[in-house]
Amino acid sequence: ISEGDYIREHFFGADPRLEKLTANMSDDELSTLRRGGHDPQKVYNAYKRATESNGKPTVILAKTVKGYGLGEAGEGKNISHNQKKLNEEEMREFRTRFGIPISDEEVGNAPFYRPPQDSVEMQYLLDHRAKLGGSIPQRNANLPAIDLPDPKNFTEFDEGTGDKEVSTTLAFVRLISKLLKDKNIGKLLTPIVPDESRTFGMEGLFAQVGIYAHTGQLYEPVDRKMLSYYKESKDGQILQEGINEAGAVSSFLAAGTAYANHHINMIPFYIFYSMFGFQRIGDFAWAAGDSRCRGFLIGGTAGRTTLNGEGLQHEDGHSHVLAATVPNCIPYDPAYAYELTTIIQDGIKRMYYDQEDVFYYITTMNEAYVHPAKPEDCDEGILRGIYKFSDAPKGKAQAHLMGSGSILNEVVRAQSILADQYDVQAAVWSVTSYPLLHRDALHCERFNLLNPEAEQRVPYISSVFGKVKDEVFVSSSDYVKTLGNSISKWMPSQAYTVLGTDGFGRSESRAALRDFFEVDANYVVIATLSQLADKGKIEKSVVSKAIADLGIDVNKLNPMIS
Repeated sequence: ISEGDYIREHFFGADPRLEKLTANMSDDELSTLRRGGHDPQKVYNAYKRATESNGKPTVILAKTVKGYGLGEAGEGKNISHNQKKLNEEEMREFRTRFGIPISDEEVGNAPFYRPPQDSVEMQYLLDHRAKLGGSIPQRNANLPAIDLPDPKNFTEFDEGTGDKEVSTTLAFVRLISKLLKDKNIGKLLTPIVPDESRTFGMEGLFAQVGIYAHTGQLYEPVDRKMLSYYKESKDGQILQEGINEAGAVSSFLAAGTAYANHHINMIPFYIFYSMFGFQRIGDFAWAAGDSRCRGFLIGGTAGRTTLNGEGLQHEDGHSHVLAATVPNCIPYDPAYAYELTTIIQDGIKRMYYDQEDVFYYITTMNEAYVHPAKPEDCDEGILRGIYKFSDAPKGKAQAHLMGSGSILNEVVRAQSILADQYDVQAAVWSVTSYPLLHRDALHCERFNLLNPEAEQRVPYISSVFGKVKDEVFVSSSDYVKTLGNSISKWMPSQAYTVLGTDGFGRSESRAALRDFFEVDANYVVIATLSQLADKGKIEKSVVSKAIADLGIDVNKLNPMIS
């Protein structure tokens, strides 16, 4: 039985009315008859009638066949979705069925067919594509560079905070508030927040620029009597997305690619709980990289021990590892306000003046502490990933202590303990980005591999320490040890210990959590003394005494497995 006979008997033969409709059609005509869901004219007319309905809902039932047009290769068969190849006979039947003008001799080579430029089909496609704004995909990123913001916006914290304790999240909000008033870029800023404006201390921006709502304020908010009430307006700048990380990061993508898609510079700052960032919206982060998105992702309340009391749900110890995998994402974990402002100032320049296709991930903390004054000549180190925060208290360093984020304060405290109680002189280094140090080292290695006779490049992490001989190195951060270990190959000494927060989050005080994860000042001290003992610089009994003096419980749970 032919395909046409089968269709006549089993489809149209099921009802006399259908049988009458096809009485004058041959078997060949039936075999090539387009089912409704595959017939553009039927689909168009059904949709047209639906749009012309007088207010009643319309349902369109479109009959389709899986593998339509593949014939014996898969039409109407429940084969796997990844069927990719047709044999020559199947291709010939496909060609004939759809009237594609390719000869029998050419079919075996599976050539592409493009209708002539002056054909009705091509003219139709080109005409309608023009009405839609041109061909896609298309990038038109030839946008003039912005006028940079006033440098004074970024200097508020250069002299430190005196006796006042502030968080880097607060410093960020203060900076954004100033930039929103800047005559050059204020109107370009797009703060984006999913639900947590008050958590991040951003409610003051409600009155300043308003929350965008295309309808304006349609209700009286419950906090209307407060100074910083929930103010919605048609010209608001804040995008308040509700509890919707996917929606908020989609807004970030739209704003961050507006320079190419709409020829408008927009500078999005999307602030969120860092635990809910790359972990929940990792695919979107890769989409941001792939689409050459520009802007700032701000991981607020960051770190595994910084947001105490919230346990597994909120304590982030790995977002920088995830951010490091996206090639054009620039991750930073600043400890102090002047580091944060330096990074954001440079980011605006790189993305919107130099027009680099990168985006930033910056973690900020809700822990308040005193911020010191900005050291001289530290900008290059801040931006490249590491700089010397302070020299050894007395003379030449015997150890180098490296800290990041809020844990840098623990490292500074360890420096004092080592000097005062154990007569060990240590320099302190602020590591603002392990991923950038790692990438720089890889770039140097690749250059050296491919240019053996050229002057060999030295990774920045190796160059900043100079020619060291007997010193030891200890790194501590609020993130898993993978982060600190990512640069171990290029450290100037094998005497390098990495402390990190491997394990599950816990609900406790910051001090208890840092003791539990073994990243606080006491563990930095022990790690330093242990390295010195291994090198024969001190007796091992000194390490044992320090463990007892500092009240370290050697039988405590291992945070990695408990």
